[in-house]
Amino acid sequence: MNQSPFALLALAIAAVLGAAEAPPDAVFFNGKVLTVDPAFRVFEALAVRDGRIVATGSNAGMRALAAPGRTQIHDLGGRMVLPGLIDSHVHAPAAAIFEVDHEVPEMETIADVLAYIRARTQVVPEGQWIQTSQVFITRLKESRYPTRAELDAVAPKHPVNFRTGPDNSLNTLALRKCGFDRHFTVKDGGPGYLEKDANGEPNGIVRGLQRFIKAPAARAVSEADQQARLAALFRDYNQIGFTAIGDKGASPASIRNYQAMRERGTLSVRVALSQTFPTVGKMDSILEAIDQIAASPLRREDGWLRLIGTKIWLDGGMLTGSAYMLAPWGRNEGYGIRDDDYRGVLNVPPDRLQEMVRRVAGHGMQFTAHTVGDGASTVLLAAYERLNREKPIRDLRLSVSHSNFMTRESVELAARLGVVLDIQPIWLYLDTRTLVNQFGYDRLRYFQPLKSIFAAGGVAGGGSDHMLKIGDLRAINPYNPFLAMWTTITRHAKWYDGQLHPEEALTRQQAIEFYTRHNAYLLFWEKEIGSLEPGKRADFVVVDRDLLTCPIDELKDTRVLQTWLEGREVYRRP
Repeated sequence: MNQSPFALLALAIAAVLGAAEAPPDAVFFNGKVLTVDPAFRVFEALAVRDGRIVATGSNAGMRALAAPGRTQIHDLGGRMVLPGLIDSHVHAPAAAIFEVDHEVPEMETIADVLAYIRARTQVVPEGQWIQTSQVFITRLKESRYPTRAELDAVAPKHPVNFRTGPDNSLNTLALRKCGFDRHFTVKDGGPGYLEKDANGEPNGIVRGLQRFIKAPAARAVSEADQQARLAALFRDYNQIGFTAIGDKGASPASIRNYQAMRERGTLSVRVALSQTFPTVGKMDSILEAIDQIAASPLRREDGWLRLIGTKIWLDGGMLTGSAYMLAPWGRNEGYGIRDDDYRGVLNVPPDRLQEMVRRVAGHGMQFTAHTVGDGASTVLLAAYERLNREKPIRDLRLSVSHSNFMTRESVELAARLGVVLDIQPIWLYLDTRTLVNQFGYDRLRYFQPLKSIFAAGGVAGGGSDHMLKIGDLRAINPYNPFLAMWTTITRHAKWYDGQLHPEEALTRQQAIEFYTRHNAYLLFWEKEIGSLEPGKRADFVVVDRDLLTCPIDELKDTRVLQTWLEGREVYRRP
């Protein structure tokens, strides 16, 4: 019997799908569908059934699968379709509630900081703490901490804590309340120390001693309010294209909120959890805490909420002057560094780190650590390499979080061991100016060396390290993935002329993989999401321009038009 080519095509597709299977619930056609599969194939259309992709192909082929009255038909209008974007590194619970009692303005200068603190003295009763959070000095035009004297001048009757990452600048009353004087010593075996002036008195800068600062936690927020604000943040994630995130710092309290949302079906992003545990104290207690995390029921396979491993803080911050470096930082009054031999802060000694890594890996979990300096990454990768001699670690996908300063040797070692790297381009965009001033251009040769990582066969995924505030461009750190992609491609930065080592730039294809397929692998979800292939969950976004051909400086302005999660629309741009 003679049949038309159109009918033969429909029969061929039906044979692939299985003749007895139901028609798709929806067909999306007339688009440019980037599958981001290993071959980076591009099609015109895709078909979805029961929340999963059942086929990709031509307009005619996909429409041939539709059943009249049963299959919804969506015309993409020639728009580009991407797999749902994934942010490998956020701190969503803290970000969601940060402005629960008042909006915090953007601060770009020391004057902005002091004006905010002065304004808070009119609201906060005398004697109570005034605090800032994560106002990084690299992002202030003066590139320095507010001094003890400046903080005293605007808030003489309030203890003030200018907190930025693991480090702080305190006024006189705050130093007094914490017992920080010229005789203070660390006695709990943990990291940290006070910076002092020429007379041996604390100058207000405190490194790695947050546990001694007796400031109250943020205002208590009910679990119901926390979950409502998390849901609002997740809707904002959806509008910028995110359908999955990695929470790199989950606490028991935040995990309870995620579980409640999972049970009620109110999650609009998938969440992979890396839970924290204490690193100071008796080793027996630390190992017991790891064992308790390993016993969590959330370790089972789940497409929405899953515990994949643990997270610790190995060193300090490059934005605050405490990242652990291979060579000395060099003197800098802005950072408060006066010691020619100062290399930063290593929070966990190598022998204790090895025990922690071994215990986590023994449970089959992913270990990751906040690791900013090249000295810290060298220490962490050495621990991984030693463990690999006992038993291959590749399948565990042990991780380095941030991995900003690297060396050629650490790039190659990570690739050889199968260690995955979780990198935040927004730091390059916002902080290059200050880092070049501090270290010089040449010392930043292996700062976020993305092209070298890809060339070595390593796997790196993109994150934002979103910490505080809701809003993809107003947040600390901004979590707009298109700005991040543009940064990886151009290596341009705010307040910085030229490019930071353009030899480490990614291609457009690699930048897209960075936020899709690679991140799915980092979060152990590569069989479910990260590319648009038959059998995977139908998570995808429709954008307003072609990321492969648009003028490069327009890529960062990309807008998401629609976000779909398991074939269900969770966002549509008005």
